[in-house]
Amino acid sequence: MATAIVTGATGITGSAIVEHLCKDSQYKQIFTLSRSQPSSSMSDKIKHAHMDLQSSAEDMAKDLSHVSGSVIFFCAYLARDDEGEAAKVNGAMLQNFLDALKITGELKQVKRIVLTCGLKQYGVHLGQPKQPMHETDAILEGGNWPPNFYYSQQRVLMDNAKANGYTWTVTFPQDVLGFAKGNFMNECTALGLYCSVAKLAHPDSELPFPGSKANYMAFNCWTSANLHAKFCLWAAQAPNAANQMFNVVNGDTESWQNLWPRMAARFGCKVPKEMFPGGDRSKYDGFEASGPSDLHDPAPVAVQATSEEVGIGMGMPDLKKPSTLYQQVDTTKWAKDPKVMKAWETLRDKYGLDQQAFDKATWGFLTFVLGREYSCVTSMSKARKMGWNGYEDTWDSFEETFDRLEKAKILPPVSQLKKETPLSS
Repeated sequence: MATAIVTGATGITGSAIVEHLCKDSQYKQIFTLSRSQPSSSMSDKIKHAHMDLQSSAEDMAKDLSHVSGSVIFFCAYLARDDEGEAAKVNGAMLQNFLDALKITGELKQVKRIVLTCGLKQYGVHLGQPKQPMHETDAILEGGNWPPNFYYSQQRVLMDNAKANGYTWTVTFPQDVLGFAKGNFMNECTALGLYCSVAKLAHPDSELPFPGSKANYMAFNCWTSANLHAKFCLWAAQAPNAANQMFNVVNGDTESWQNLWPRMAARFGCKVPKEMFPGGDRSKYDGFEASGPSDLHDPAPVAVQATSEEVGIGMGMPDLKKPSTLYQQVDTTKWAKDPKVMKAWETLRDKYGLDQQAFDKATWGFLTFVLGREYSCVTSMSKARKMGWNGYEDTWDSFEETFDRLEKAKILPPVSQLKKETPLSS
């Protein structure tokens, strides 16, 4: 029988892993660690411990004195605006945690650590990467590439594994679709609020795509938090997953040209007769646009664009120019528009919705994921070849998450929302 430790247990990826651990008969005990207390315990297998990952190894050891596990799922991270600071803080956080377990003597019980990272591994936040992305793609380091905290954490993980005799697995999910109570930092919350409020705030309940035409037509992959959790449990036990890194996406390739009409239908909105009346640099009437703005120079694909080694480079030196970001509706400014705020307050008061959801929604992240003018497609071949056969339809992932957000009083019930009329009519 296995025991597990989950850090970041109240976050979107961490809470999903805890949920699946509770259902898995292989695990007899689960220690959940976070700075906050869980609102409830879904299983008597769970024991929660308060722990501040920003504290010293010695202080963490006091909180971990009763905690042990054969498998660790490390899902915690701290966001920082400065990339160098993020690398320093998150690398130290993981190192101090491992040192704390060494102080308590429990690190010797650990068989495998599963670390959750993401597609920043390939620099998707910096611009267009090579498509599709593979785990063997070169990392973006040296020269004028900014620090990457994933690389810092991976080095800490690998160095400590070699010194202490455990194995490791690293996952790269993409634009995770999921929900955790009290956590509003996710794509579905902001998207669901945008669509719900548009029903009342926009003329004729039109639902303009906030991002660019290029993004609307691009191809992308998403990761269900539910599927990612299943993958992590598989990776924790699969012998051939030891000391490996894996892309983890749903398994389909999707596009907003297919998903956006479904969003409109779900929330009772209308697709505009002409989504981009001014072309790729259009501006939806009544709302501010944002950009275009350049991302990192050069784009990440430049690493593979050329190579001195024959057969390795793409032979396309012209790909080095920076990628751009553009939104025909700047969602950060949209959320502060008087018409939008009035529509939100109407829905909030009528359906008893959580004001924090709107206040803390990640509008800036939505600006990026809908405004980047390039595709983000990853390969699942490596995991498939090693025996992983999990799959989830991306639209089903959106639907399931929206349903949960409704039950949590973050989004209004669509059955009632569809009956609402625009405030201006």
